Amino acid sequence: MKFFALFIYRPVATILISLAITLCGILGFRLLPVAPLPQVDFPVIMVSASLPGASPETMASSVATPLERSGRIAGVNEMTSSSSLGSTRIILEFNFDRDINGAARDVQAAINAAQSLLPSGMPSRPTYRKANPSDAPIMILTLTSDTYSRGELYDFASTQLAQTIAQIDGVGDVDVGGSSCRRCASTSTRRRCLTGACRWTRCAPPSATPTCANRRGAGGQRAPLAGADQR
Repeated sequence: MKFFALFIYRPVATILISLAITLCGILGFRLLPVAPLPQVDFPVIMVSASLPGASPETMASSVATPLERSGRIAGVNEMTSSSSLGSTRIILEFNFDRDINGAARDVQAAINAAQSLLPSGMPSRPTYRKANPSDAPIMILTLTSDTYSRGELYDFASTQLAQTIAQIDGVGDVDVGGSSCRRCASTSTRRRCLTGACRWTRCAPPSATPTCANRRGAGGQRAPLAGADQR
């Protein structure tokens, strides 16, 4: 009762204390940092690998599977992989109590362990980076042309434009889509291919699945084939 009597018999002091508490609350609220997308260090790492010309099935069986088997790291909560034409992405979600820097070192060690199981034709080693699952593209560019084909536009976007944009400060990732590789069928025999007398007999439309990557030839013209393209 003595505690309450202090405020009852001293109303002026009580009012001043109440005003001081209210003022501190208002100032604290105004200084409180608020952001619609707060910076949170999510324990998520994305592994990327590429093998130009490989089908999604080949990427899943020859690239994604060895990486997934080696990616059994302590603290992994969920592992998701997706394979497309010539590329594979594996997303590793760790527990929130797992240090992201330590997880990155474990992922690098897992990639090194799986290197001997990956196809020898890969142009580069698989890479990894810290990822935020809430990230979304903030800019989408579309290329159109009346003179260049979709394949030529894709080559320009992947070899020149994407690399230039990736060098801009603050850019985290650049994805290129819309490939239009061509599929060519050859009716030449193996012996004729060995002598360099192969011919393209027909070419499917650009939307078909490519079986001869980075190779163009008009119908009826001779084009030498590499050993991997011989039938």
